[in-house]
Amino acid sequence: MRKRLFYPAVFHSADEGGYTVTFPDLPGCITEGDTVEEAYEMAMDALGLYIIDDLNNDNVIPASEPTDIIVEEDDRIILIEFNYFDYQKKHNSQSVKKTLSIPAWLNEEALKNNINFSNVLQEALMEKLSI
Repeated sequence: MRKRLFYPAVFHSADEGGYTVTFPDLPGCITEGDTVEEAYEMAMDALGLYIIDDLNNDNVIPASEPTDIIVEEDDRIILIEFNYFDYQKKHNSQSVKKTLSIPAWLNEEALKNNINFSNVLQEALMEKLSI
């Protein structure tokens, strides 16, 4: 999966104030907010939930073609970014216990130097995954 995806969101001015946000490429992905800023934040969350749900259900993530979108006069198209790793850090940060094996001599050296094994493993995994 690509680390970053961009989807056009249509911000519709609501008669009662605020904004309703829809994603033409993502059926049923709708949210709202009282201000543009709130609507944008809600759109980021809605997009993240939609994409993660598709990934968890092995669905193909739809591509987007923003040039095909037609909007009404008061509507605005704003691109919303979905960053998979940022989303996971924000919403899926619980710790997972892992058991691993290293040579005894390496363990002793690391302990002498007050090395935090969890931090080292996290840093190494992020480097290996280019995150």
